[in-house]
Amino acid sequence: MFYKTTRIFTLLLVAILIFSCSEPSNDIIRFGISSAPLNLDPRYATDAVSSRINRLIYQRLVDFKEAYTPAPSLANWRVVTPSHYRLSLLDTQVRFHSGEPLTTEDVKATYDYILDANHGSPHRTTLSLIESIVVIDNKTIDFFLKKPDPLFPSYLVIGILPAKLIEKQHPFNNRPVGSGGFRFQNWIVQNRLQLKRIADDQLFEFVTISQPTVRVLKLLRGEIDITQNELPAELIKYIEKQPDIVLQRHPGSTFTYLGFNSEDEIVGQRKLRLAIAHAINREEIIHYLFAGSARLSSSVLAPEHWAGDSSLAVYPYDLGKAQLLMTELGYSVDHPIMIHYKTSSDPFRIRLATIFQSQLAKIGIQLKIHSYDWGTFYGDIKSGNFQMYSLSWVGIKTPDIFRYVFHSQSVPPNGANRGRYVNAKVDALIEKAQFEQSPRLQSKYYQELQHVLFNTLPYVPLWFEGHAYIANRNIKGYKLNLLGNYDGLNSITKNSSLL
Repeated sequence: MFYKTTRIFTLLLVAILIFSCSEPSNDIIRFGISSAPLNLDPRYATDAVSSRINRLIYQRLVDFKEAYTPAPSLANWRVVTPSHYRLSLLDTQVRFHSGEPLTTEDVKATYDYILDANHGSPHRTTLSLIESIVVIDNKTIDFFLKKPDPLFPSYLVIGILPAKLIEKQHPFNNRPVGSGGFRFQNWIVQNRLQLKRIADDQLFEFVTISQPTVRVLKLLRGEIDITQNELPAELIKYIEKQPDIVLQRHPGSTFTYLGFNSEDEIVGQRKLRLAIAHAINREEIIHYLFAGSARLSSSVLAPEHWAGDSSLAVYPYDLGKAQLLMTELGYSVDHPIMIHYKTSSDPFRIRLATIFQSQLAKIGIQLKIHSYDWGTFYGDIKSGNFQMYSLSWVGIKTPDIFRYVFHSQSVPPNGANRGRYVNAKVDALIEKAQFEQSPRLQSKYYQELQHVLFNTLPYVPLWFEGHAYIANRNIKGYKLNLLGNYDGLNSITKNSSLL
C-alpha cells in the first residue's frame, strides 16, 4: 500500500550515511528549497518561494505582525476620510541596498507602476481601488480611493523598489534591489541563489533540490543546513529519530485545494465537482501522508480568521453519494470518464496525485496525471491551460483574496481567477463586503460569500497544511510561524564547532 514506509527507504538512508561525511564545507548557511523562486520582483511575484524570499530582500509599508492583523512596517497610517489615507514613514534613514535613501517618491513609483495596466502586474486588481497617489514630502504620502475600503491598509504589502531604477527598467526579477535585512549577492545558476544578511554579513544560499529524500540526505550529510516543508510523513518520522537533527512543527494557514477550468465541458459541471468532493478521503490522506500535520478546510480563510466562517462544514467522504452523482451524469466504474490533472514534478505532489487517482477511480474517473517542472506547470495554470489541478494559497491574511481569485474581472493577468469562474452573486457580495464600513456587516458578507463558494465549488477545499522545519543541530534560533515564511532567517546562527 502506498502509505507504508518501506524498509528499503530506511536501508538506503543508513547506507548513504555510513559512507558520508557530515563536516560542513564552510560557514555559508544553506537552505534547501523544493523549487527555485520564479521572480524576485515583488510587483510580479505570486509563487510562494518568491514571496517568502522577497520578504527578506524588500520592506513594505504594512505587514502582519500577528496573524491576520495589519500593523505598521515602513509607515503608519491615518484615516483622513474613508477614501483618503495619509501614510507617514516611520524612519527617514532607511536606505536601499544601492545606498539611496527610501522616500515617498519610491513608494509612489512602486504603486504607480503596478496600477499601470500596460505593465500587467497580477497585483493590480487588488489595488485598482486607488484613484491617485500624492506625495506631500519625503516622509508623507496620501492615497485617495475611488470608494471607501476599511481594509485598504492591508493591501499595502508590496515590497518598495527604488524609483530611479524603476525608471531605468532595472531587471529586479533576477537582480533585486530592496531595503530589507538581506541583500542580493549572486544567482549564477538557477538552483543557487545567494543573499547576504546585512546585520552581520552572514551569507545564505538557497539551493533548489526538488526531491525531498535527496534534500534530507544532503542535510544529514551537511551539504545543506536547513529545509522547510514539502516533506512526506515517513521522512519526518525518520528525522524525528535522528539525534543531530532539530525538528520544529507549527500549525499553518496554507490552503490546499483542487482547481477546475469552469469553461471545460466536463469539470465545468458542478455535479461532477461535487462527486469529486465526496470521493476524496481527506482524513486518510492527512493521517498517512501528512502524519497528522494538516487540518481539514472548507474555505480559503481559516475559521479563526475574523472574516472566516467556523459554521461551514467540510465535505464528508461519502463514496456512495459520489457514485450516485456520477451515475446521474452517465458515468460509472464500468463506464468511466477521463480527466486530465496537472501537477508539478515535485515527488510529494506526484504522490498526492496518485492518491487522488486511486480514490477517484472508485467512482468512474480515470485521472490522467501530467507532471511538469514548476515553471511550466505554473505557467499553464495561470494561462488556463488545464482541466483540473491542485495548488496551495500561502500566507493569506486578508479577505481581498476573494476578489483576487473569484471575481469575474480577475481573470489573469488581472488577477488569479485561473479557472475562469463567473458568478454574479459572488461578484456582488465581493463588492458589498469590500466597501462596507461596518466590520460586523463586512464579516457577514464575507461569510455569506464563503457559503456560495462552498456550494458552487469553483475549488474543492482540501486542507490547511502545517509547517515542518528541520536543521542540523549547529543551527540555532529559527522560529516557525503560522504563515510559514522565512523570517526566522533574520535571527539564526551557525556554530560549526558543534559538528
